[in-house]
Amino acid sequence: MTVNLQVADGVATFRLDRPPMNALDVATQDRLRELAGEVTRRDDVRAVVLWGGEKVFAAGADIKEMRDMDHAAMVARSRDLQDAFTAVARIPKPVVAAVTGYALGGGCELALCADFRIAAENAKLGQPEILLGLIPGAGGTQRLARLVGPSRAKDLIFTGRQVKADEAAAIGLVDRVVPAEEVYEQAHAWAAKLAKGPAMALRAAKEAVDAGLETDLDTGLAIERNWFAGLFATEDREIGMRSFVEDGPGKARFS
Repeated sequence: MTVNLQVADGVATFRLDRPPMNALDVATQDRLRELAGEVTRRDDVRAVVLWGGEKVFAAGADIKEMRDMDHAAMVARSRDLQDAFTAVARIPKPVVAAVTGYALGGGCELALCADFRIAAENAKLGQPEILLGLIPGAGGTQRLARLVGPSRAKDLIFTGRQVKADEAAAIGLVDRVVPAEEVYEQAHAWAAKLAKGPAMALRAAKEAVDAGLETDLDTGLAIERNWFAGLFATEDREIGMRSFVEDGPGKARFS
């Protein structure tokens, strides 16, 4: 398998395993979509970590494979490519990317599908597709611009340059920078903490934020309102409010 699935403490880890650089070929893309569907359905999975191992997250698409594709072949494949990454982005549970080494091209785009990104001090991120006479094709022009703003996104996309972890943190491309040997541990700890939270409320929060970013304020408020009211029908809401009244804030144990 090009991507292995491990589950522990309510956290599923997607471990990219295509040495030496975890190039994201068609088989890997399809495997990511398959696993995204699986963890979405599984009740024992409450959060997800995306990880490429100790040395590299993912250095991008498989250029040798793409070089053999003509226009017609890529027209047929490009939707599947985007759908695979969108499936990861739409996992209705918290997702954190543990980024070590290179996260370039498709690797950067995969990290963009996470809700939170923890990067190693030696990490380098970027969208170098322009150097191949291309543009990002797995969501980079859209998710990157929404995350760091259009001007910064255009800088990275137009130049194809790589940014080190400290600059990535400064522009909001990653959320935390830690020593390389701590990346996975901290990512898993973040996910495990959220895995103990109220699953439906976390799903509602994620979908409200993500859907709200795609629309106007009034529609976004309507999305929030519907989710907020709907959570009053859940057991987690009953547990949370009862615990608050009886024991004080932050002590609820959700089922």
